[in-house]
Amino acid sequence: MDQGIDKNVPSRRIFTIPNLLSLLRLLMIPAIIWLYIEMRAPLAAGLLLLLSGSTDIIDGFIARRFNMTSDLGKILDPAADKLTQAAVLLCLAFSFPLMAVPLALLIVRDLCMAGLCVAVIKRAGIVPQADWHGKAATALLYCTMLLHVFWPGLPEALSYALIAVCTAMIALSFALYMRRNLALIRRGDDK
Repeated sequence: MDQGIDKNVPSRRIFTIPNLLSLLRLLMIPAIIWLYIEMRAPLAAGLLLLLSGSTDIIDGFIARRFNMTSDLGKILDPAADKLTQAAVLLCLAFSFPLMAVPLALLIVRDLCMAGLCVAVIKRAGIVPQADWHGKAATALLYCTMLLHVFWPGLPEALSYALIAVCTAMIALSFALYMRRNLALIRRGDDK
């Protein structure tokens, strides 16, 4: 009988490379805001945002490839993502007022999901992970933000189209996460 580690079971470890990379992303948020708003250096803010996004991809790869997933990482990683996204959208809303729409939806979605995730953890005993639609919404959101950061003179029609598609993907993700998490809660209640 194999006594090895089950790679599908996250650990309770705290100090892992992916968790440290997520913490680094959290620490980059004030610098991004400072560069964009205070220093009026969108290029530098955009480069730091790219670095932040790179660490997100790297930490996910390392976590899965080297079995460094952890329950803390399942919370810390999306928290770093959401706080980075909200901060950058808030910065962009000063120049592109329509950015307030995906920002508001993102805040509502993530607050609802945080509450539902707590309920899933309590009732089903699992920490839900991101699904494809959440990752697609994140990728689309980063593309939209980066285009607006690096191309401040983006044509208005293109800006509106990007914001609309991004908002629609966030809304779809919200609906699918709601359905999944409510099903997990019902399943936990049935136990």
